[in-house]
Amino acid sequence: MVEITDDYMKSRLATARAYCLVRLNKGPAYQAQDVRTPEQAMLVREHGRRNMQLHAAGKMALVGPVAGGGELVGLSIFTVPEAETRVLMDGDGAVRAGIFVYDVITWFGFPGDGLPA
Repeated sequence: MVEITDDYMKSRLATARAYCLVRLNKGPAYQAQDVRTPEQAMLVREHGRRNMQLHAAGKMALVGPVAGGGELVGLSIFTVPEAETRVLMDGDGAVRAGIFVYDVITWFGFPGDGLPA
């Protein structure tokens, strides 16, 4: 195990920055995947495509659905300021349709961290 010295902690903490953690929850129009109408299924599929576009553009660092989370159905971490994050989320078709609602939380992380391959 790597020893975490005070100097290491100080240098690492100096690199921390704010990100926007988005909690995606079931909205008032949410339907479970196995009973979605074709229109709702298409909106959810396009929501996923849009997330992949935002990731490819560098605006979203991490994104994914949540299994067994009750009302919580997805998490994402945006790399853009909160105001832009809210504009992007408000422009999502599945959010506009009431399938999903969201919360934005300021979260501090370390640039370059990521999920292991």
